[in-house]
Amino acid sequence: MKTIWIVGASGHVGSALIKHLDCMQYELIETDKEDVDITNEEQVTRYMNINRPDVVINCAGYTDPQACKDNVDEAYKVNAVGVRNLAQAAQSIEAKLIQVSTDDVFDLAADRPYNEFDDMNPTSVYGKSKAAGERFVTQLMTRYVIVRSSWVYGIGKDFVDDVLNAANDPAVKTLDVNINRRAVPTSAKELVNVIDEFIDDDHYGIYHAVCSGGSCNQYEYAVEILKKAGKEGQLELIPVTESEDNRPEYSVLDNMMLRITGLEEPLDWKEALAEYINETGGIE
Repeated sequence: MKTIWIVGASGHVGSALIKHLDCMQYELIETDKEDVDITNEEQVTRYMNINRPDVVINCAGYTDPQACKDNVDEAYKVNAVGVRNLAQAAQSIEAKLIQVSTDDVFDLAADRPYNEFDDMNPTSVYGKSKAAGERFVTQLMTRYVIVRSSWVYGIGKDFVDDVLNAANDPAVKTLDVNINRRAVPTSAKELVNVIDEFIDDDHYGIYHAVCSGGSCNQYEYAVEILKKAGKEGQLELIPVTESEDNRPEYSVLDNMMLRITGLEEPLDWKEALAEYINETGGIE
């Protein structure tokens, strides 16, 4: 029975992993910051050596872009140094590391979807710190998978929650929604299905894992959320631009590596969204 250490177990992806993985098939070790602080090299090394997991899945991260901008040291401490600590400790016991990353490692200025062979060129502190974490993994390890995704929703507070909670609140009549950013909404459930593929197989490297079916901006995303929840007339969506210079931000990912290595791609994003809303009952 393989031992899997899930780092950041209470987040969107960590929670979905715990729900998804079969406890009869794997021994799961679940930690959050209060259990093991990944920014503390000594703690990480000791925990790794005591528990000796076969696979480490790092779902932890300092993910709020504005918080990263306001707290640059903390962003790099968690997203870069924390990843370094996990990578070197995993390498020392020959464990596989699956690192969850983001579309923000790119410059958001392309006119086509980014694939795994495109160079990273992040513009935000969040993206730069996540890219630094990726570089530590590739420099320090031989057995790793980096999985990049975008607009992940599923368990915990997220954009889907925000839209549906606003629609369910009689006091809220309108909601401002950004039209500048284009990406691919991806359910945590679909992302976890991809991550699961890497636990037991021998595929390594960098993979994109976003839902199929094209991309959208957040306004179009919100329209689809209300449509799938049957709440189209309950909330007026106001399109706004939120980037500092009002330039469009494009961070659509292409699942090229999944496709060319014969691995299954996630569901169409509208289908996955409908499935999630049906399962949660519209988050009343």
